[in-house]
Amino acid sequence: MDERQLRILCELGELGSVTAVADALLVTPSAISQQLRLLQRSMPVPLTERQGRRLVLTDAGQALAGAAIEVESALARARHIVDAYVDRPDGSVSVAAFHSAAATLFPLLLRGLAGPGGPRLALADEDVEQEQFPRLTRDYDLVLAHRLAPAPDWPGTVAVTTLLREPLDVALPAGHPLTALPRLSPADVADQPWITVHDGFPLMATVEAIATAANRRLDIVHRINEFTVVAEAVAAGGGLALMPRWTTRPHPGVVLRPLTGIHARRHIDVLHRPERTARRAVRTVLTELHRAAAAIRDGDASD
Repeated sequence: MDERQLRILCELGELGSVTAVADALLVTPSAISQQLRLLQRSMPVPLTERQGRRLVLTDAGQALAGAAIEVESALARARHIVDAYVDRPDGSVSVAAFHSAAATLFPLLLRGLAGPGGPRLALADEDVEQEQFPRLTRDYDLVLAHRLAPAPDWPGTVAVTTLLREPLDVALPAGHPLTALPRLSPADVADQPWITVHDGFPLMATVEAIATAANRRLDIVHRINEFTVVAEAVAAGGGLALMPRWTTRPHPGVVLRPLTGIHARRHIDVLHRPERTARRAVRTVLTELHRAAAAIRDGDASD
C-alpha cells in the first residue's frame, strides 16, 4: 500500500462512488479502480462492498481509512519538519578542502559568514589524491577539489561548480639567475633540481609536461605536498617548484615566474551531491565561496 491508495480509500468512504472520487482527485475512474485493486491485493480481507449502486467500505476498510488519516497527518508533519530543515538559514554546513584552498578560502568564508543567523560552518582539511575527492561528498556538504585543466571531468554522480582557474607559476629562490627573466619556458627550468608533489596529486601532470616539452627527465630531489613547506624549501635553495599563483601566501625568499609553452593551470572546483543544495544554508555557503573566489581572483581579498 502507499499514501495515494490510502487517500483514495478515505475519499471513497466519504463520497461513495468511484466516479465521485475520480472527479475529486482529477483522474479517470479506471485509474481509481486500478489503485483500489492494488490496495485490495495487499489486504487479507475485503475493504469494499456493494450496497445497491454504491461502493462502500467494509468494517476493515473503515478501520484502514481511519488509520490512513493518522498516516496522512504524520506525513504532513514530517513534510513540515523537512521543509523547515531545508529552509533553515542557520543550519550546519560541512566544508572540506585541500590544504592551499583551505588556507586561503576558509578565513574568507569564516569572516564572510560571521554574525548571528547565518550558516554554522564545520570545516575540515582533506588532502587526497584527485580521484578520491568525489568520494568525500558522502561525508561533507561541499568539497573543494583541484584538478588540472586537461584532466578528465569529475564523475556525473556529483554536481560541480568552478571557483577559480588558477595559474601555476615556477617558484625560485630570491636571487636565482632565472628571476631576471619575466617568463620561463620548460627549457629554462628543465636542468634545475625540482621539488614536486607525490605521485597521484594533480600538479604532477604539469611537472611531467615540463619534462616532455624540454625533452629531458627532471631531477626530482624532494616530494612535498604542503605549499607552505615547499616555499620554505625553495627559499632555502632546495630546488624549483610549481606553486599556485593565488592560493599560496607570498614568501619573502621566493619569486614566482609565469611558465610558457605548456598549459600550467588548475581548476578549483566545488563538488557536492545534487540534493545537498536543496538546503538554504548550503546555498548560502556556496554563494559566499564564489564571492571569496572572485575577491581572490581580482586581488581584493584581505589577509
